[in-house]
Amino acid sequence: MILPPGLLRTAPLHGETTLSLICRIASRYGLESKALRSCWHWRNHQPKHEGGACRADAEVLLNVAGRQLLSGLCGVEEGVLARALPSWGQEDAKLPAEESGVPAAAWRIGGGVAGPVAFGCRLCTARRTGTVVGVVRYAPLWSRVCVRHGRWLLDADADQPHEYLDVRHLPEMAAAQRRWSGVARRAVRAGAEPERVFALAHAVVARWWDQALRWERETIWPRRLHQVAGGDAGSEFEWWRVVGRDAVVFPEVVAVADALLDPGMAELVWVDSGAGRPRALPADGLFCRRLGELVGREWLGPLAATDHGGPLIAWMGSVIRQRRTAGGPAGYADDPWWVRREHQPVTMAGQLRMLGKEKRAPGSGRMWRASVSAEQRMLITREIESAEEQLHQLRGVQTGPTADVAEQLLGNLRHSAVLIENAWKRTALAAANAGVPLEEVARWADTPTETLRSMLTAGRQEDDG
Repeated sequence: MILPPGLLRTAPLHGETTLSLICRIASRYGLESKALRSCWHWRNHQPKHEGGACRADAEVLLNVAGRQLLSGLCGVEEGVLARALPSWGQEDAKLPAEESGVPAAAWRIGGGVAGPVAFGCRLCTARRTGTVVGVVRYAPLWSRVCVRHGRWLLDADADQPHEYLDVRHLPEMAAAQRRWSGVARRAVRAGAEPERVFALAHAVVARWWDQALRWERETIWPRRLHQVAGGDAGSEFEWWRVVGRDAVVFPEVVAVADALLDPGMAELVWVDSGAGRPRALPADGLFCRRLGELVGREWLGPLAATDHGGPLIAWMGSVIRQRRTAGGPAGYADDPWWVRREHQPVTMAGQLRMLGKEKRAPGSGRMWRASVSAEQRMLITREIESAEEQLHQLRGVQTGPTADVAEQLLGNLRHSAVLIENAWKRTALAAANAGVPLEEVARWADTPTETLRSMLTAGRQEDDG
């Protein structure tokens, strides 16, 4: 296909993927994007999701001749394209040598090229270009709010139909994005990389999000979640919890990032640790109590302080070690902004894949999902996961005086036992409420029927209370 160079000028948008620009050029010429892509010689296959749908976050890398061709098609100088397109100029081993003169392209996944990829706001694009078309851009989480149109722009790497969430009735979202600009400047002044500060705060709050179904006093996040779901998450509660997580927790992520950069907060950690006289971090410590207040949850302090094995406690440990070994050699474990792999939140795309596999699982699982409310299923799952995590911590990682180690081990075991007991009670209650005969449930639980009946009656009374 031969098109007149620069016949219709198509300017790139800042941070746009090269593939997104190619698709917009095709739209200007009234072509399907596949037809315009035939102008390049492709060296591999287009990335797709497991179900066969093309990935919205797909990206392309071009050789020299390929970049010259694109510049001619959109009527924009290569220097402008280089400043606007993050993938411009990146090379790929699949592309031919520069001297070949053949316009060539190689498919990649955007997240592996220049960072997180999100959908752009179609209304903003239409306002700037005069055409209502989809746009895909590289955009970190702290820049996802379209303040003008009240939209949270979603990740483009997941196989789901939405490009954005409506946050017009949540003014705290735009306020948090404006606040982040100041937090980022504060991080730079403190000698920290804003991206790493945000990543740690996001890990902390995402962990809270996973635990929040057990927090009876939590009312802020459920309200936001139902609002971004269009008023009521309803029967798709689990799905919306995945898709809406990053938007719903965004204000708290910014607040936590701001708090972790505050030297006064680090001083509270030092005081809680006993300063010059080391002691175990208390459940009613000053730092976690103050952190709970800063995120609008005065009751959160003890819950955060006793979440052993999480990213917040790891950050506190790094702060304490830095103070105690001031002037000594520092390792990566002493870097307060280092987020361990096990603490990194699962992405929306990853969670949706797991959720899809659960729904496709054969057998009684589908009957279970149809009979038991989403809230109950999530509570049971979270309690089991918490118990597993508590048990994982017992694998020889405790050090210190024998009495202290024994106390911590027994405390973790006791907590795990309580979580497991709560999980099986909730499972039994959910099965009975779904219509499974009590005798059958008692056989599964290896418990006498009358004993189980008494336990479930008490459980219903507690839930009603």
